[in-house]
Amino acid sequence: MRWLPNALTILRILLIPLFCWLIFRNPGREVGWALLVFAAASCTDWLDGYLARKWKVISNFGKLADPLADKLLVLSALAALTWLPPFKLLWPIFVLIAARELAITVLREIYKHRGIIIPADKLGKWKTALQMVGIIAALALWAWRPQLPPAVIIAANAWFLLVAALTLYSGWNYIRIPAQT
Repeated sequence: MRWLPNALTILRILLIPLFCWLIFRNPGREVGWALLVFAAASCTDWLDGYLARKWKVISNFGKLADPLADKLLVLSALAALTWLPPFKLLWPIFVLIAARELAITVLREIYKHRGIIIPADKLGKWKTALQMVGIIAALALWAWRPQLPPAVIIAANAWFLLVAALTLYSGWNYIRIPAQT
């Protein structure tokens, strides 16, 4: 069973194309199914981390693949919330989060080649959790009521602007850590 945390990470990666197919194929009509897939994938993030810590099977694969799976899942959903109605989030939110995630992924790869493996820290985990909670709430609202009042759209943009700020701030740890090692 020591392989289960990494298998859950791989499952999360495999669920991303299914989520994208559901959400982009026929926007609005498959949102409920896309929500279920996203929620299930999000749960695998928590479960694989919990099991890895409980069983003490932290691996370099998990340290790298788990955050990458999270980034791909979140960015897929944020792309849908940015470019599809009813939310059409402000595009700078997506750009800021995507740019941070790309930069940190590149940095982690550079560090890996230098023999430095940096696992996600608590702030990064909070960032991911808040991103996923916001996305699940947005998808649930979209599935429940495809025509959303303007106040809900404004609230969603405010939430994701705050999450984007936290996302940028949490990236600072990846820039300063190698200087200390």
